[in-house]
Amino acid sequence: MTTPRDLMITAIDVEPSRPVEQGELSLALAGAELIDLLADGAVTLEDDRIVPGQRTMMTDGLLDQATASLDREAPYEPVGDWLWRRGRGLAADYSAALEAEGQLVRQRRPWMPFRTGQLVAVESLDRRRAADRWAADEPVLTALATAVGIRSEGAEASPSAGDDAVDTVLAAVDNASVELAAERQKRSIEKDAFDNVWRGY
Repeated sequence: MTTPRDLMITAIDVEPSRPVEQGELSLALAGAELIDLLADGAVTLEDDRIVPGQRTMMTDGLLDQATASLDREAPYEPVGDWLWRRGRGLAADYSAALEAEGQLVRQRRPWMPFRTGQLVAVESLDRRRAADRWAADEPVLTALATAVGIRSEGAEASPSAGDDAVDTVLAAVDNASVELAAERQKRSIEKDAFDNVWRGY
């Protein structure tokens, strides 16, 4: 399993205080991918820019896609730009991949046999691994989950991974999530204002 897969399972398994937004989850998944690429030595960071290493095949299909999509031309891509570009629709990609592998299934409701239910994680070694990381308040998973609105009781508000490059990615995920939430709120206010004008208020 990988950090993004652990995050996806955690987002489905843990009951958050508010619904997990797909946009924030996609950004966090892109950050999780970058953290795993750093751990594998596939990339390094120079300040906040992603410097690719030698191209190698990853054992995970989505991580391999992430590696293939890296900007290999100097001055290279800033972490924040990577999150927005790579993160587009990434939650749906991970959801589909895990469902295809049988890691996630859709709950069927007996009174609505023709309507698919919500995704749930099946009991598996991968699910237990994600649960173990979560129960241990592992800093990377905790920080990524916090960025999408999932909190672990007793965990630090902004845990540090103890690695400058990883902390740079986590900070970028947090900033992008705040920016996305602010943009969503702005659009909601503008829509409400337009609706009021339309109604003659």
